[in-house]
Amino acid sequence: MADPNMADLDTGKGIIVMAVDYSNNSEWAFDWYVTNFHKPGNKVILLHVPESYINATTMSPGRVMELQRESDGKTSDLKQKFIDKASKLGIEAEFRVENADKPGHAIVDVAQKENATFVVTGTRGMGKFRRTIMGSVSDFVVHHAHCPVLVCRHKDK
Repeated sequence: MADPNMADLDTGKGIIVMAVDYSNNSEWAFDWYVTNFHKPGNKVILLHVPESYINATTMSPGRVMELQRESDGKTSDLKQKFIDKASKLGIEAEFRVENADKPGHAIVDVAQKENATFVVTGTRGMGKFRRTIMGSVSDFVVHHAHCPVLVCRHKDK
């Protein structure tokens, strides 16, 4: 049976959830998606999950506030950068921030809630050992998303 979401992709009416962060890999994944997959009419949700401060209880309240202000400023810059890129290319895009301890979970949840046609994410290109210890967001998304996932790995890696 054909997946109705894939029909949306063919007609250019799909909803694409794209994970974005401050890395060059994220920007490269955006550019690769635009060049190779984007169809006019697709809506792109640019999803950012800022770093959480899990150990905030060990920091002074002033330090936590300072880190939060810094994160908010970086997120604002990131939003501007990706919205500008999308706008210049005529892509309908929305920037969304999800605060979560685990980025992979947030990406999967948003994709599910939005009934995404597919998810786009970059990869940090960690080795097997680091990926085993730290976990991989892209690996989690591939294994838990309800829809196809496009993992863009930079060709120089």
